[in-house]
Amino acid sequence: MSSKVFLLVTVALALLLAHAPTPSVSVTCNPMELSPCLNTILYGSAPSGACCGKLREQKPCLCQYAKNPSYKGFVGSNNARKVSGTCGVPMPSC
Repeated sequence: MSSKVFLLVTVALALLLAHAPTPSVSVTCNPMELSPCLNTILYGSAPSGACCGKLREQKPCLCQYAKNPSYKGFVGSNNARKVSGTCGVPMPSC
């Protein structure tokens, strides 16, 4: 194979890979994953980077937590809304 053909194939392959859909990552909904946010939600302290990261990770699960009577008060609290705003994770309308 000539070097021009090899280069053309390599570029075409790179373009295809760049535009390939990324596989969706499955999130396991576990409210304990939000434990880095507990003090922030309970006491209104500033969220840590770990809290914001877990909040982003668990975003698909927030409606499930909001509908659960055990977690509803935490997820719907004013402090939880502040945390979501600070972390840039909009609270879903469930």
